[in-house]
Amino acid sequence: MINLIIADDHAIVRSGLARILKAEKDMTVLAEADCHGQLLSKLRTTQADVILLDISMPGRDGLETLKDLKHLYPEIKVLVLSMHPENRYAVRTIKLGAAGYLAKELAADELVKAIRLVNTGGKYITSTLADQIVRSFTHEGHVPLHEKLSDREFQIFNLLASGKDTKDIAMELSLSLTTVANSRPNIFRKLNLKSNVELASYALRHNLID
Repeated sequence: MINLIIADDHAIVRSGLARILKAEKDMTVLAEADCHGQLLSKLRTTQADVILLDISMPGRDGLETLKDLKHLYPEIKVLVLSMHPENRYAVRTIKLGAAGYLAKELAADELVKAIRLVNTGGKYITSTLADQIVRSFTHEGHVPLHEKLSDREFQIFNLLASGKDTKDIAMELSLSLTTVANSRPNIFRKLNLKSNVELASYALRHNLID
């Protein structure tokens, strides 16, 4: 039996995933969580084999949660679920230790297969993602400048590009205003940008925001 925990801040998404999984005889959903803190609380009393982790949760988001999981529970496989296309977060999550990255739009068709694969030690990645990972590690071909941002900088970059100000970003990521403010010039320098307009244009050009 594969023991699962679903971590997603949308109740309707958790319900839909649970419905798919409960139809499988070799899987059981032990618990659900809607944020980082609740997930860690569930893990203290629940022995999971695989965690389905949403990359976009309030407060300490999926990237930070993934780091904590791999540090505290390295034996648990983490399958990242996201509404974002692969080029936004997939390579970063794999580098942080995720066992796979699955777009939510494909969950109905691929979720069960992906869980079984990662539970046996495999990696669930598409051929496109595999190519991105190889290039990011070997530096072959063109690696976009945003891949050089740290995980924290990339999170702040995406929120800046979506039009959020320093105060909103600090609140959403549970950071101090100083941390966000100090990150901004580093982001602009690494991306060779000079204004918010250029930043938004860069994000749209690389399909990093909708």
